[in-house]
Amino acid sequence: MRKTQLFSALALAGGLALSNSAFAEVKEYKVDPTHSFVMFSISHLGFSFVEGRFNELSGEFTYDSDNPANSDITMRVNTASIDSNHAERDRHLRASDYLHVSRHPEATFTTTRFEPNGDDGILHGDLTLYGTTQPIEVDVKFVGAGEDPWGGYRRGYVGTTTITLSDFGMNFQLGPDAETTDLRFVIEGIRQ
Repeated sequence: MRKTQLFSALALAGGLALSNSAFAEVKEYKVDPTHSFVMFSISHLGFSFVEGRFNELSGEFTYDSDNPANSDITMRVNTASIDSNHAERDRHLRASDYLHVSRHPEATFTTTRFEPNGDDGILHGDLTLYGTTQPIEVDVKFVGAGEDPWGGYRRGYVGTTTITLSDFGMNFQLGPDAETTDLRFVIEGIRQ
């Protein structure tokens, strides 16, 4: 009797494992623009910092629970949505002296590969900014995942990187402390 029970338990466990792997698949998420944003921080003449965010973005990402290295993201940021909490400065930042948003209305990021480390990892990808595309690395931290109050399922991450502005053809002459900009991506996705 015990052998029969043990065999049944092993068969059930094997069936569950097979069933779970059969249902495991790459999940697609749409970036929730009301809970996602890109923040920036740049030195102001070596005395302080100008910090702000881009308020309008869109994108999608995939998450492969069986093989997280297959996960990826594509993002598009409306450069005219820059918000440094100072209207006059924002107008100047949108102008040809800086972002020249009429010529470069969008910045994009597309994954080339992902190196997982548990739930976190390093995201490698191509950033297009100011009309120039350069490879960058983003340090990704998993925030959480689960059901939301409206019957959906969400997944969230925070990514950080530092870019050198001259790599993108941006030579603003803001002093040696302003040659780099820190970027922080807060991304929340809704599973489709």
